Formats: sequence, structure tokens, C-alpha cells
Amino acid sequence: MVHLARGALALTAALLMTTAASAQQRVLKYNADYDPIPLAAMEALIADFEAANPDIDVQLNNFDHEGYKTAIRNFLTADAPDLANWYAGNRMAPFVAAGQFVDVSDVWESEGLNEALSSARASMTIDGKQWGVPYTYYQWGIYYNKDAYAAAGVEVPTTWAEFVSNCEKFTAAGIDCVTTGSKALWPIAGIFDYLSLRTNGYEWHMDLTAGKIDWTDQKVKDVFAEWAKILPHTTKNHAAIDWQDAAALLVQGKAANYVMGNFAVGTFKEGGMTNDNLGFMVFPEITPGIPRAEEAPTDTIHIPSGAKNIEDAKKFLAYVASAEAQTKWNTAVGQLPTNKNSSVPADDPFLAAGFEALSSAYALAQFFDRDAPAEMAKVGMEGFQEFMVKPENLDAILDRLEKARARIYK
Repeated sequence: MVHLARGALALTAALLMTTAASAQQRVLKYNADYDPIPLAAMEALIADFEAANPDIDVQLNNFDHEGYKTAIRNFLTADAPDLANWYAGNRMAPFVAAGQFVDVSDVWESEGLNEALSSARASMTIDGKQWGVPYTYYQWGIYYNKDAYAAAGVEVPTTWAEFVSNCEKFTAAGIDCVTTGSKALWPIAGIFDYLSLRTNGYEWHMDLTAGKIDWTDQKVKDVFAEWAKILPHTTKNHAAIDWQDAAALLVQGKAANYVMGNFAVGTFKEGGMTNDNLGFMVFPEITPGIPRAEEAPTDTIHIPSGAKNIEDAKKFLAYVASAEAQTKWNTAVGQLPTNKNSSVPADDPFLAAGFEALSSAYALAQFFDRDAPAEMAKVGMEGFQEFMVKPENLDAILDRLEKARARIYK
């Protein structure tokens, strides 16, 4: 009887301790939009964070991507969580301007993130302050077929002039110098962005996508003048094919170069390419002396201004920004950590090359359809496609884009 009583008392005490512990736990509500693999990777990070902080209970509420785009506009004003996923650059600017994200510059300062996340800093900064932390990105650049280079007898270029000169040799050898598929429009936005970043620089490019520069400006025409140099050497039927069709041309050696994101490597390899004949290079310099910016769509986490637990939210941001956490999450997902002190799998030369390119970049653009408002992105990309098919229409195209700018950004 005594043993039973003691057992009951011990059980009651244990339950009381558990109840007390849960009562002492502070809740951190986190709204996100992860696909299954990234979701599992984030749940693993949250488990690590909770183990190190047993007084914090992170409650993750996951949405599908498209639903999230609508939901965030509602929950930021009505029922704000403590943490919310979003994107860097001009995509976060409206929420910052509306006062819906918290300034987390103190986290950047205390955790040494201005140095550790230096390449992503510009795209997280508005009015000299940082408004969230980036946790992953992936590189764009030029993927090329080494066998096609050998067949045309050309070397990998280091400057734009060399790249253009190579194009003539590829064409003479019956190989498309550049391939792309513009049926879905977005792949050619990557070409425009790099030409813009390399011709006029990051700040100018961001001003253009923010609606601060006329599309009829001479510097815009300078970008298209560079593009015109490679149009005769680009896959002719690009407007009728998707990006995967263009990938097949690179795989087959019918094309030499492809401006594309790192997610395409899997497609190239499924087609039969290997690390021996698939190469990667950063987009070459056009205007000498312009700091090298890269195209790297960046995913971010923010603290809504209506958050109830800002102190613990900042603690979570510091954790997600750490080299260790970013190494773990990005290794699981196959993307790149934004913390330059993280590591990437040594057996993937494309991730390694991308990590080096992005970690050493001056700044990062987010991609035309993220940096520009949706309506401007659509009109712009339609204009890019028309220019590639009918370059003689450039003035009319730019007039149309300028009218759209005046309407969309007012």
C-alpha cells in the first residue's frame, strides 16, 4: 500500500513538473511555405533550437506557396505570427514601407552577420537597416558544354568581348552559342538581369526594377546593345520551346552556353551530362570596374511588427543565420547557405562553385520577376522576348515599357 501511494505521489509530481514546464514555455508562432523536403529540414532545425532552448515552443504553421502569397497580406495586419517566411530585395520593400516588418539590425550587429552574410546584406537592407535574415539561395550563371567548346576549338572566356568572339566560332561550327527557352518568358529575364548588372551595376539595376529609371533611358539602350551582339548566335526557335527543351540542346552539344539557375543541373545530368563535360562560369565582366553582383533568389525569415514574442523571435533568427544551422538545412535541401562560414558538400562541384561565386559577390539581385512588381515583370519579359525575335522593334518596345512603368509605379 505504501509503495502504491509513493508511486502515485511520484506520478503526480512528474505530471505537475511537466505541466509547470509547459506552462513556463514561451510560444513562438512561425508561418511558412515550405515544400516537403525543405519542411522536413526546417523541422529538424526547430528540434535542435528547442533542445537548446527548452523554454521555447516553436509552432510552425505551413502553407502552400500560392496560398501563402495571399495569406501573408492578411495575417500581417490581422493576426501576426512571431516569424514569417518571405523574400529579399524589392519583394520585402512593400512590407517594410508599410511598417509590417521589424528592424533586426541589432541581430545582424550582435551575431556578426554584416560580415558572415556580407553578400546578402544589400538585398536585406532598406534605409540603412536590416529587416530579416536570409537562410538559403542558389546561383544563376552560365552552364556550358565542354565538348561543344572542344568541337569549336575555343577556350572558356573571361570577358564579355571574348564570349562574343567565341559566339562567332560556335556559329561557324554549327553550334548555338547561347540557348534558352522563352516560351514561359522567365528564363530570358536571367539574361537581361546579368547584362544589366554587368553593363550598369547593381544599384542602377535595382533602381530600374524599382521604377526609378525611365525605360527609354540611354543606359537601358546600352544593355540591349550588348544583348544584340549575341542574338544572331542564340537558338532561333527559343520562343516556341520551354527551358527543358533548351537544356536538351546543351546536353546534345547542339548548344554551348545556357544562362540558368543551379536547379537545372539535375536536368542536365538526367540527360547524360557528367561533371566531366558540364561546366559552370560566372557571367563575364562587361563594363570594367563594376563590382560583381550575382543573380541569387534569396529566401528569408522576418519578424512581423505585430509579433507577440519579439525577443525569442530574434533568438531564432540568430540561430537560423548561424553557419552550423545553414550548413545543416542547405545540405538537406541541396541549396546554398548564405553564411559564408558555412560549408557545402565537397562532392558537388556546382554547389561549390556557386558558394564561392555568391559568397564573394558584391551584392545579389533577386531575379527580374521578384525585383519588379508582377505586372511590370510580365510586360518587361514580354518585351525581352519580342526584342530577341525582332530587335528592330526596340524603340517601340521601350516606349511600351516606359508607359507601363509610369502606370504601375505611381
